[in-house]
Parts: sequence; structure tokens; C-alpha cells
Amino acid sequence: MRLLYYPETDSLYIELCEEPSADSVEVAPGIVVDLDAQGSIVGIDIDHAQQRLSLERLEIHNLPLQSLVARSE
Repeated sequence: MRLLYYPETDSLYIELCEEPSADSVEVAPGIVVDLDAQGSIVGIDIDHAQQRLSLERLEIHNLPLQSLVARSE
């Protein structure tokens, strides 16, 4: 899973898996869910992320992670 923030468009993409998207469904204004060919959710795109979410802090609890990578570009 990856969280990708694009400051130039203020959008946050939550990539749940690396499967390619075959379809997209807008579930609410500015929130699009990407689906693979089998209809499983592969990602969530959130427009105007800073207006909708608090992006200052990220907490992770009890996830069975093998690695954690944090980058700021």
C-alpha cells in the first residue's frame, strides 16, 4: 500500500495494490475509487485533500509491516 500526495493538484492517491485500474467510480464529489478487472478496489483518489483530511500526521497501529518507507520529494 502506498499513499501518494500531489501538492500541485492537492490530491491524495491511496494505492491499495499494484494491480492496474480497469474502471473508476466517483463515489462522492472529488472522491474516485479505482477498480481492477474483477471489480476489486485498487486505489482511492481524493481531490482537495487538504480541505477534506488532516495531512499533518499519520499514525500506524499494529500493522504487520515488513518495511516502512517515508519519502518527501
